[in-house]
Amino acid sequence: MTETAELDSVDWRILEELQNDATLPNRTLADRVGLAPSTCLQRVRRLRDLGVITGFHAVVDPRQTGLPLEAVVSVNVRPHTRPVVAAFRAFLMAQPETRSLFHVSGQADFMIHIAVADSTHLQAFLMDKIASRTEVRNLTSSIVLERVETRALTPPTDRRPTHRRRRVP
Repeated sequence: MTETAELDSVDWRILEELQNDATLPNRTLADRVGLAPSTCLQRVRRLRDLGVITGFHAVVDPRQTGLPLEAVVSVNVRPHTRPVVAAFRAFLMAQPETRSLFHVSGQADFMIHIAVADSTHLQAFLMDKIASRTEVRNLTSSIVLERVETRALTPPTDRRPTHRRRRVP
């Protein structure tokens, strides 16, 4: 089991701000969380070194790139072995339609979030790319009517820090 990093309320504030806007200049971030810029930079570096922050990326709206139709596809594979799962995962991640992939327990083995141009593209993706694979035993798809995301991962309420440090002028 992986150990979790010890995070205090300032760390959580830094994470919240960066999750909402990873392009914040360090000085602005420091001001928002009540730290000196040098201390804030050290904290962000520490969070990266600990593996809490794993990277920064741009969020792209698929509709603006000509892929307005999103779907979630549930897939069962057989045999459900490590080599089959690894090969199927690699295949899916190489597909331009794949936005995210979850290997899950329960009724399905995989949940795939995809973005496509239209229903014809969806049909081709499902039939020609997924259903045609020999390890696929079953698939179902659901069109996404609305997607609502949270940007900031926050501490669970039972672990929420109770103190906040303030920068002393």
